[in-house]
Amino acid sequence: MAFGWIDEQAEARRRAGLVRTLRPRPAHSPLLDLASNDYLGLARHPEVTEGAAEAARRWGGGATGSRLVTGTTELHTELERELADFCGFESALVLSSGYAANLAAVTALAPHGSLIVSDAGNHASLIDGCRLARGTTQVVGHADPEGVRKALGTHEGPAVTVSDTVFSVDGDAAPLAELAVACREYGAGLIVDDAHGLGVLGDGGRGAPHAAGLAGDPDVVVTVTLSKSLGSQGGAVLGPAVVIDHLVNAARTFIFDTGLAPAAAGAALSALRLLRREPGRAARAREVAAALHARLTAEGLSAVRPDAAVVSVRAPSPERAVRWAADCREAGLAVGCFRPPSVPDGVSRLRLTARADLTEEQIEHAVDVISRNR
Repeated sequence: MAFGWIDEQAEARRRAGLVRTLRPRPAHSPLLDLASNDYLGLARHPEVTEGAAEAARRWGGGATGSRLVTGTTELHTELERELADFCGFESALVLSSGYAANLAAVTALAPHGSLIVSDAGNHASLIDGCRLARGTTQVVGHADPEGVRKALGTHEGPAVTVSDTVFSVDGDAAPLAELAVACREYGAGLIVDDAHGLGVLGDGGRGAPHAAGLAGDPDVVVTVTLSKSLGSQGGAVLGPAVVIDHLVNAARTFIFDTGLAPAAAGAALSALRLLRREPGRAARAREVAAALHARLTAEGLSAVRPDAAVVSVRAPSPERAVRWAADCREAGLAVGCFRPPSVPDGVSRLRLTARADLTEEQIEHAVDVISRNR
């Protein structure tokens, strides 16, 4: 039987407590949402949804083609210009997802003969970029600038270091300034994924590279997603104009993919403009994360101190994590549940989103539900 092996893998997942299922969410849910990545609470903001609707009315439901054919509208270029300006970079390129942006940046900037130094805790999209690139990948310890330095010292020729800025599992931040120093000692580039930093870290939410003083540097390339703090969908690569021009000509996930739908571009642009006007949303997201961490640890739970808006609470096993999350849902609280292979260290967790629009009462309610159902 052609796919008979699938049954064996399904049974192995069942025994390990790692079965995943889709759960369609209703348009309006009574649950308090601490599971999404809507860090600033903008996905349903009237300005953002109207930005999407207006873009669809004006430009149509789809991009109609790849960016190099018919998939680039004036809206796309406007979003690219404002993203680059907001984050402090010379140029930007919008793609259909943050995943596609990471594949584009890593594969196009790590040609044959180059070395890619990759953090052991990197997101799957960066890992897949390393696998698809023609360069050689060396994985180093998590958040380890000295490990990066040693790896770069073994190679002669082009090299890049790739890392998340804020790691999606535990919410800890990478030592970006130290990574940049290590890269510059060997003339290597630095590619960082700021999916969980944009809108939360830096001046007014300008991102972790901006906070680290790296924005606009000629040897730094940043990828972002439009689907978290900006409440939309899509991704982008930010960096020197020469790098962005190269991606237009060499990045397969840009060249051969249909462009981002106008509605998503319109929503992201509206969210970006709203964030410019209301920079306090970034600080509020960090405040909520700190409050959740402090109150959960006060209840005796093992929670990792957050550097941005992700709060991670450790569970004793994959099965217990699933049950814990389900019990929270039954009590009116939606939380994320991370299990292997999504977690690089094999430790299952509840993953909480510290949204900027959460009230003090909602924070207290969330902590109460999580602690009662542990």
